[in-house]
Amino acid sequence: MDISLFKTFLCVARVRHFGKAADTLFVTQAAVSARIKLLEGALGVQLFKRERNNIQLTAAGERLRKHAETIVSGWERARLEVALESGYRRSLAVGTTNDLWDIYASGWLQRVYMARAELALRLEVNNAETLVTRVIDNLLDLAFVYEPPATAELVAKPLTKIPLVLVTTRASITPEAAMSGNYLLVDWGSSFSIAHAAFAGERCLPRVHCTSGGVALDLLLTAGGSCYLARQMVQPHLDSGALHLVDEAPVIERYSYAVFRVENESNALLLDVLTEI
Repeated sequence: MDISLFKTFLCVARVRHFGKAADTLFVTQAAVSARIKLLEGALGVQLFKRERNNIQLTAAGERLRKHAETIVSGWERARLEVALESGYRRSLAVGTTNDLWDIYASGWLQRVYMARAELALRLEVNNAETLVTRVIDNLLDLAFVYEPPATAELVAKPLTKIPLVLVTTRASITPEAAMSGNYLLVDWGSSFSIAHAAFAGERCLPRVHCTSGGVALDLLLTAGGSCYLARQMVQPHLDSGALHLVDEAPVIERYSYAVFRVENESNALLLDVLTEI
């Protein structure tokens, strides 16, 4: 089976448009249509409901999506392992959430890149649930996440404390004022939600709910308001005066974790490179 068929299927499933998928994949729209027809023929099912300006996955397409992601990721991992040049002795596949990339994973990867010339690296940025699944499926060696998964298959190594602080574009305001006007609420996970609810109670009236701290920060700086964000993300903006701390609001602390399989031939390497944090 041509791996490009699954890549094309995933692209169309994501953008829901054959023309946009063709632009993304740098092929013609006819090639995209031909690949989808070939995949549907091989599987004996229809993968998309094709209506004018409205392309939706069928039930079979929804079932295929997870398997296609696993096939494509597995192929990329296999290609990396098999095609190692003589200058690289090992490979390491790492995943991180978008916010943890911004906070410190990018710095860690730079240090590993500079210090470990023998390593071929592969990076994936995705949501935590997908990353943990990829670690379990042996498609990733290591993932950086906030919430440690409760499974005996994985080790969750605590890495660093991340203080979440309430910041605002308006100087010298109370928590009540910060949370009632243009308040952005980021989903930092269950432990944050519990602490946030205990502090905020009914006075919290979020105008925007968001799953990404980076997206919330961009919106905050552009449109104004208040938000709980990681101290590492906002410190430059606090220093410049673009943002201000809400002094009476508590700091809500979270930990980040490195997640990897209990039984992994790369565990000694993982523990070694994690010292670069």
